[in-house]
Amino acid sequence: MNKRIAIVDDDLEMGRIVTEILASEGFQVSRFSSASEGLVKFKSDCPHVLITDYKMKDIDGLMLLKKMRVDHPEVITIMMTSFGSVEMAIESMKAGAYHVLVKPFKSEELILQVKRAFENVNLRQENVNLRQQLNKSFNLDTIIGKSAPMLSLFELIRLVASASANVLISGESGSGKELVARALHYTGNRKKKPFIALNCSAIPEHLLESELFGHVKGSFTGAINDKLGLFEEANGGTLFLDEIGDLSLTLQAKLLRVVQDKQIRPVGGCELRQIDVRLVSATHRNLAHLVTQGQFREDLFYRLNVIPIRVPSLRERPEDIALLVETFIAKFAAQNDSKIKGIKADAMAVLMAHPWPGNVRELENVIERAVILSRGTFIEKEVILESALTEARQTVDQILLDRPTLEKLEERYIKMILSQAENKKEVAAKILGISRRTLYRKEQLYGMLSGDEAEPIEEGLEMAN
Repeated sequence: MNKRIAIVDDDLEMGRIVTEILASEGFQVSRFSSASEGLVKFKSDCPHVLITDYKMKDIDGLMLLKKMRVDHPEVITIMMTSFGSVEMAIESMKAGAYHVLVKPFKSEELILQVKRAFENVNLRQENVNLRQQLNKSFNLDTIIGKSAPMLSLFELIRLVASASANVLISGESGSGKELVARALHYTGNRKKKPFIALNCSAIPEHLLESELFGHVKGSFTGAINDKLGLFEEANGGTLFLDEIGDLSLTLQAKLLRVVQDKQIRPVGGCELRQIDVRLVSATHRNLAHLVTQGQFREDLFYRLNVIPIRVPSLRERPEDIALLVETFIAKFAAQNDSKIKGIKADAMAVLMAHPWPGNVRELENVIERAVILSRGTFIEKEVILESALTEARQTVDQILLDRPTLEKLEERYIKMILSQAENKKEVAAKILGISRRTLYRKEQLYGMLSGDEAEPIEEGLEMAN
């Protein structure tokens, strides 16, 4: 952070001394001889910390402090005075001054109080950042993608977010089903109410009923108090049941009753309690197939599957890999105070060659490990290969088997990306980081085109390649 300080003092010599002391400590200091002069400048360039004299001719320090508290409440103000009465100090502190320095003061005291003021600035900024992060932690911004399947997913989420109908999210493990559930909740009209998540496969069956519906004191051994179930905790909001396909048939029957009647009965209780909960379920299993095998109730399936949402696997959207990698590098570099700025082309080629059976979660883990283990500023191929990407390693090794020329290597890589993108030229061009027209020329050069393919017409300037 560029640490900006403003000094306001009509005593020019004192202003000069304070400025020199703080500038020698590396602070960026601006000096003003009157409050009026400072206020004009602060409209366009506000400091982090303001140091002002208490007694000045045009506008005194107390009036300046009060004005700053209204117009720029984020600025921390330190008051200087030669009239160090207790009343003045109390008045200044009540008006919002961070500290009062009594002249003459030692340079060490000045530097100490300014450094403490900037600790306060940093803390405030961290709080602002945290609030901003919390505000966007669970919305569409957390689901990363620009591919056609993801854009369709985003549009569907926006369309159904405020509906009350139950949603069934399907998709492979690691594809981001819980993120979609949270996006539905925090994009919709229930966002100010609770979002409660439960993994049905993570809790033993004999405890799951109590977890969902609650229990009354004495209903079973260990029930020493009444306990609210998750349905009641989520009242007014959303209950997300992950891996719904793992519920036993007995619990499926009880869940069906709750979904139909909008009422729950705690374990061991007699009283029915009304609930208002939007139920969002998720599974990596084929529930329709489980229905045919008698492992999942058909009536419950149709109750849950009012709005089906399918999260595409990472294999289905390879054009998103580069964007995800960039996002994860920035995230983990910040978390680990790393100097990593990006990833080298051959390392990205390894990532593109991998089928990602673990989907986005697997990719995120690979990048986190690579950021931690990398020593330079860019992630190297060797670090990626160390992450046990066996299939990617085999693919890359096959491409490099006969030590091809750079030209031949480029041809093979383009063919591989086109194949992964199912020959969708716009998608392949984005992954390769070149324009559609440049891709056409490369295909033409390597004899990949059919005779009837015309050169694409593109607007704007072509990327230099």
